[in-house]
Amino acid sequence: MTGNSQSELAGISRRSIFRGGATLLGGLGATSLGATASPFRSLPGNGSASANDLANQTQRTLRWVGPAQADWVIPRAGVDHNVVVVGGGQSGVGISYWLARKGVGRVSTIDESEPGKAGVWRTIARMHVLNTSKLQAGPARDDVALGFRAWYEALHGPRAFNAMERVPRLAWADYLDWFQKTASVQVRYRTCLLDVEPDGDVLRLHIESNGVERIETTRKLVLATGYLGSGGPNLPDNIRTLPGHLWAHSSGYIDFPALAGKVVGVLGAGSSAFDAAATALESKAVQVHLFSRRPDIEYTGNPSSAPSALNASYHSPGPLDLAGYLPDGVRWNNERVRNRASASVTLPAIERVVGSDRFYLHVNSPWDSTAVADDGKVAVKTPTNSFHFDYVIAGTGYRTDMSLRKELARIHGTILLWGEHYRAAPGEENPAAKTYPYLGEGFQFQAREGTDANYLRNIHCFNPAGLLSFESQVGNIGSSVYYPALVDAIARDLYLEGIDPSASKQLLAAPPQVSSDPSVYRRAIR
Repeated sequence: MTGNSQSELAGISRRSIFRGGATLLGGLGATSLGATASPFRSLPGNGSASANDLANQTQRTLRWVGPAQADWVIPRAGVDHNVVVVGGGQSGVGISYWLARKGVGRVSTIDESEPGKAGVWRTIARMHVLNTSKLQAGPARDDVALGFRAWYEALHGPRAFNAMERVPRLAWADYLDWFQKTASVQVRYRTCLLDVEPDGDVLRLHIESNGVERIETTRKLVLATGYLGSGGPNLPDNIRTLPGHLWAHSSGYIDFPALAGKVVGVLGAGSSAFDAAATALESKAVQVHLFSRRPDIEYTGNPSSAPSALNASYHSPGPLDLAGYLPDGVRWNNERVRNRASASVTLPAIERVVGSDRFYLHVNSPWDSTAVADDGKVAVKTPTNSFHFDYVIAGTGYRTDMSLRKELARIHGTILLWGEHYRAAPGEENPAAKTYPYLGEGFQFQAREGTDANYLRNIHCFNPAGLLSFESQVGNIGSSVYYPALVDAIARDLYLEGIDPSASKQLLAAPPQVSSDPSVYRRAIR
């Protein structure tokens, strides 16, 4: 490391720059990294008795919920599926379940990952506890008998749930496994969508499954593909051009045990950056330096702080599922506010790192340049200092851009974008928002003017690309509130497709062909 000695770096305040720093300092305790590596490695009460309680409760729940509706969708000749859901994480499983409850049959759910690794909770999510409330509805929505609380209390008891401040990440992962099994949602793993080829209003899906490519057809397609499904990682060029063995984005696999004894640099100040920094520290990195381009860190969970512009703008007043009905100009300008605000991180994520003397926070410190030094390390220059790192991690978020998705390469040019649909007034331009797709009320893509792409109404985008259209990070836990809008839109289209309007008119206009026999009721006439 150059430009600063160890003693000089130790003088950088890791606490005072946080808004509400007094509350933060007073709150550090057993959850800080200095006290314990992870307080949630295991959960109590998982013995045979509690497992039996859960099994009995699950059987009762299945009786109460009752069977799903019979499949009422009229089959379409020559088409393999009514719906293909891409993504076997919490959204994909939840959507598939509620489609079945609606009576929509022939739904196939696919995921490119190995069994047990779909979604983020056992892979790239690195927080100890969830960022959302423990009362937040998940894929079960308002069916509380299948909700997280019912599951957790069956295993650990009501007192344990009441005492829990936030849901442990791995407990949530275990719950989702149970929900998928209980909901009988079958996922085809090791199955990747390569290309979407329109054929009239039917979609020909080029799929690779267990290394074998084939084509399957579907009437509806749901992209429940998470953050990466909205485009890809947002990578600064000065990191992208480094040799691959020296860096990673927080959205990908990182060999954290290999960072033991290393000096690590983390660029970014959001939750994923702080979680990556904490995991590196817990993996025995000798130093971890986190860099923010802003002068302070905006964080949630401090009761003495006023709500930030970022958090206030994420949800408009009123029910979240109504925010998508706001005028275009309101949604556009809310996104401008979000872009101007600093990245938000939770208080537990901050507490997890600031208790360690091996953690160094650098504010007002964008990376002006990076290079590979003579010693093979990454040389980083900020406006005021220079550093050498054994490894760097980009916690720089994600980029929404449909053109980056290989499975949409054939059709992305026909998708209507916000930048084409909405003409911003002078001074209200927002280049980052221009690439968001302009989605319909059922999360369906819409066609650009002048294109013959009516098939886009059959592709429903349920991932963070829907942020601008729905005022929410679509695909997270809270977005289960949108399942009804999505499921109803799919069911409505499939229902109406099976009706012949001319035949229906003739049926309603035609008189009865045979009169009813009055003998069955004549004796009751007085």
